[in-house]
Amino acid sequence: MKILPGLVAIALSLSLAACGKGDGTPKSSGDPITAVAPPAGTTWSDTVNETPDGHFIMGNPQAKLKLAEYASYTCSHCRDFSAEASEEIRALVNTGKMSYELRNYVRDPIDIATALLARCGGKDIFYPLSEQFFANQNAMFAKAQALGDPKYQALMSAPPKQRFGQLAQAVGLVDFAKQRGIAQAQADQCLADTAAAEKLAKGVEAANSQYQLSGTPTFLINDAVVENATTWAVLKAKLKEAGI
Repeated sequence: MKILPGLVAIALSLSLAACGKGDGTPKSSGDPITAVAPPAGTTWSDTVNETPDGHFIMGNPQAKLKLAEYASYTCSHCRDFSAEASEEIRALVNTGKMSYELRNYVRDPIDIATALLARCGGKDIFYPLSEQFFANQNAMFAKAQALGDPKYQALMSAPPKQRFGQLAQAVGLVDFAKQRGIAQAQADQCLADTAAAEKLAKGVEAANSQYQLSGTPTFLINDAVVENATTWAVLKAKLKEAGI
């Protein structure tokens, strides 16, 4: 994915990366990992911290196994993975053996708008809100398709600070977020944050450069891309091989 300079180019010309596989081999000894209890009165899956590069990581910050996922809210494979794996991932995170990090890999303007809203409430609701956005994907696509190309192009021609807000409103994302605790004024502010949108898009360029990603979802175990893993069944086997 080539990120062109300027938000206008990003919004209008951001090319679609495939929903597909990554290649690589995770770096792990495969020795069994010992469980680590969370601080008293907490669970690891409710422990979420922001990383220096702006991602949100769930679980034990010192976990021996670090799982990261590059995912797109407009990718059907990512939607299916979220539905199938989220509960089991939380269970593994709760052992303290593994942390989990969802990294936004934005592929199109609707993806950017969704990511801005998912991040709008901060680290404490990012994961449940992300799961709900994935579950809402089909309904969102239906509204997007009903717009028609002339309406969509008109939305994309709006000034940068209005573009993602108008798009998110048109495809039902703002109302969806409001029903889950994001106030209208808060949503408006997040969707008008052109610097945040630029950062999301440039993060894709950085990820492609570092990991040579070929599509979404792509998974990393201890910072190495996992080969041919796009489903939970395959990834779970890889995690077991890594010591979970």
